[in-house]
Amino acid sequence: MFGKMITLRKIVDPRGNLTVAEQLKDIPFQVRRVYWTYDVPGGISRGGHAHKHCREFIVAVSGSFTVTLDNGNNKQSFLLNHPYQGLLVETNVWRTLEDFSSGSVCLVLAEDPFEEEDYIREYSEFQEYIKCLK
Repeated sequence: MFGKMITLRKIVDPRGNLTVAEQLKDIPFQVRRVYWTYDVPGGISRGGHAHKHCREFIVAVSGSFTVTLDNGNNKQSFLLNHPYQGLLVETNVWRTLEDFSSGSVCLVLAEDPFEEEDYIREYSEFQEYIKCLK
C-alpha cells in the first residue's frame, strides 16, 4: 500500500461544520510542516516528485483535485473532494496532483521540515532509486 484515504472526524453544526486532525492519532506521524497550494491555473499539475523519508497527508480543504501515486510498479489515483478526508502518502512514492477545480485549496501536513535532499525530482532518478531499494 502506498496511499490510503483516511476519513477524519466531521462535527456537523448548523453554524458550519468542523473537522479535526490530530498528529499521532488521526495522522500516523508528528506534523513538522504545513503548507498549502491555491490559485492553481487550469491544466497545471503540481507535485511531480517523491520523498525518501517524509510522509504526507493531503487534504482538499476546498474544491477538488486528483492525486496519482506511483510506486514504480503500480499507479493509483484518488479524487480528493471532501475537506473531512485526506490521503496518506507513504515514502518512496511519486505523486502528481492535477485536475484542480476553480477555487481549490490543497493542504499538506508533512512529517518532516523541508529538506531538499529528501526529494527525488526526476522520474528517471525515482525509477533507479526504487530499483536499488529492492
